[in-house]
Amino acid sequence: MRKIAVINQKGGVGKTTTAVNLAAGIASCGHRVCVLDLDPQAHATLHLGVTLKHGEPSVYDVLCNDMGLGQVRRKVHENLHVIPSHLDLAAAEMELASEVGREVILRDRLEIETEPFEFLILDCPPSLGVLTLNALTAVDEVILPMQPHFLALHGLSKLLRTIEIVSKRLNPALRLEGIVLCMYESGTRLAVEVSNDIEEFLKASATQSPVWASAKFFQTKIRRNIRLAEAPSFGQSIFDYAPTSNGAEDYLALAGEVLNPSLSGVCSDLPSMPLTQSAPIAMSAP
Repeated sequence: MRKIAVINQKGGVGKTTTAVNLAAGIASCGHRVCVLDLDPQAHATLHLGVTLKHGEPSVYDVLCNDMGLGQVRRKVHENLHVIPSHLDLAAAEMELASEVGREVILRDRLEIETEPFEFLILDCPPSLGVLTLNALTAVDEVILPMQPHFLALHGLSKLLRTIEIVSKRLNPALRLEGIVLCMYESGTRLAVEVSNDIEEFLKASATQSPVWASAKFFQTKIRRNIRLAEAPSFGQSIFDYAPTSNGAEDYLALAGEVLNPSLSGVCSDLPSMPLTQSAPIAMSAP
């Protein structure tokens, strides 16, 4: 099972959108995928059409109450599951503060996971606390979504340093798989300049650490698309909400790069049926 954390300590860069739609895109190619929502805001959970009622189990119970992943996991499609989050997860940072081995709780739970998933994709909170450390300790790969903005570059070295420290001390298998640009507008000079800066940064720093030595700058760039912003309010992935949109095209192409980075067109067809069966969870957009 490939375990991938989608992470950026800066909010509003397309992290949850990437985690959900990348997972849905891979699932549409016939692979069994589970999304694990580690963000107390539970946006990935809502994005997939799951709304937890009070008292229903969530990933909080996995981390704090010794509950198994299978007791929490929900099926949203034949190939797509979610381990949902809830606002209660915000208390986990404090509750786990004095817990011995708090950084490896999730890894321990995954080691006894029996469901044969091919991909586990973790949506991490926009911070570098205990929840994110649990994700980095449990996975092998990190995908970093970024907005083509100079401020987005500011925290890149700090995040890479965090990944490197976790690799040295807790998870030797951890590596940066790649960086993907979201909300990309090819017609702007800023987007082109930031793209060039990221590419040059990866080339220049490749020899500095084995953790990101093989990291790629994904060829697929997620174009700014209003359909991607609308889809979460309907509890649907972009493939359900707008299967012919630029957003669906881009995330399917990204799924192809993740599935087989050496080939193009690995998964070239849009899914022929919805990936989720959810009704709108908000008023329909005009």
